[in-house]
Amino acid sequence: MLKKIEIEKLRLGMYITEFCGSWMEHPFWNTKFVLEDSSDLERIRDSGIRELWIDVSKGWDVEGGMSASEVQARNENELLAASVEAQGPTPRVTASEELMRARKICAAAKQAVESMFKEARMGHSIDTQALAPMVEEISASVMRHPGALVSLARLKTKDDYTYMHSVAVCGLMISLARRLGLDEATTREAGLAGLVHDLGKAVVPLTVLNKPGKLTDDEFRVMRGHPGAGHAMLLEGGGAGEIALDVVLHHHEKIDGSGYPHKLAGDQISLFAKMGAVCDVYDAITSNRPYKAGWDPSEALRKMTEWTGHFDTGIFHTFIKCVGIYPLGSLVRLESGLLGVVTETKPDALLKPVVKTFYCTRRRQRFIPRLVDLGKPNVRDRIAAWESRDKWRFPDIDEMWTDNRLGGRA
Repeated sequence: MLKKIEIEKLRLGMYITEFCGSWMEHPFWNTKFVLEDSSDLERIRDSGIRELWIDVSKGWDVEGGMSASEVQARNENELLAASVEAQGPTPRVTASEELMRARKICAAAKQAVESMFKEARMGHSIDTQALAPMVEEISASVMRHPGALVSLARLKTKDDYTYMHSVAVCGLMISLARRLGLDEATTREAGLAGLVHDLGKAVVPLTVLNKPGKLTDDEFRVMRGHPGAGHAMLLEGGGAGEIALDVVLHHHEKIDGSGYPHKLAGDQISLFAKMGAVCDVYDAITSNRPYKAGWDPSEALRKMTEWTGHFDTGIFHTFIKCVGIYPLGSLVRLESGLLGVVTETKPDALLKPVVKTFYCTRRRQRFIPRLVDLGKPNVRDRIAAWESRDKWRFPDIDEMWTDNRLGGRA
């Protein structure tokens, strides 16, 4: 029998089934387990969670609390007592506004995904349904601003690449699914697929996964086995939908049939696997890896355009509309000779983002950063080209676009 109790009544030996509140308020990605570790008990008590559900048929009981039927009756009474108006679509906010919330989501998601990978390494089954609240938070962030969370997740370190890569691909899949006009339920499934697409890397030795140099043929063979390994994990855990199973297994397939593991080509590859291929590669090549520094977002899109036979053309073009021609963090040169970093994108004006200018190439000197909205009628400056970060090597580029409080505005 399920019972809802206050956090103060929680004891070792109880079987937890659900925490009441946002998944970001507690440190566990899986909420169904027997509480056996005293350190876990302290972590729960120190979190923001005030109530939780236990199953007294699988663990210790406690006096007090409320049964499921009692909770349902209370909730029904509260609904009858209040008139709740239907909410409309989540309004889009600015990048700077969403970045504040996205930082918290990314931090919590990174911790949860890292915990999930550790569970997988220990051979424990993965219940994908436990990831639904995380996908919901990421989806809400992407709805408020499509580029904030995925751009922030791109700033991963070499040590947390695998975990933050999963978070970023989840956000990209959700954004792409919405742009393709998929319904919300399918969009959530696509996001979940992105979150677990690299689960099979949990069984790849860290010496191979984080190797700074080129992989040997044997090491590459091991790496290429991660789609099949992840697929097997999801099948064993049960509960994974067809979309997640398909993306995990086929996100490395290519349109020309040169991918793996099954060398599928063209229409043999599903819509979702094609989506996964684009999202996976984009985040991978724009992120710092153990063996290579990431490319600038605009540079990455240009190079991906040149890879004939790799991606589905229609899906890739839709993806460009999602992230923008000049995504957040892109280093660009204006016609005036000023260098700037893109701090805000506009879905209806891909060539006219808001940029933070900070360097004059003609005078070869920096100045106090200033925000310039290229879409305003009185602003005649335009983007002349994207610029390579490797060429200029400014150490604080990412700080400039993640903190819009600096500088004035034009």
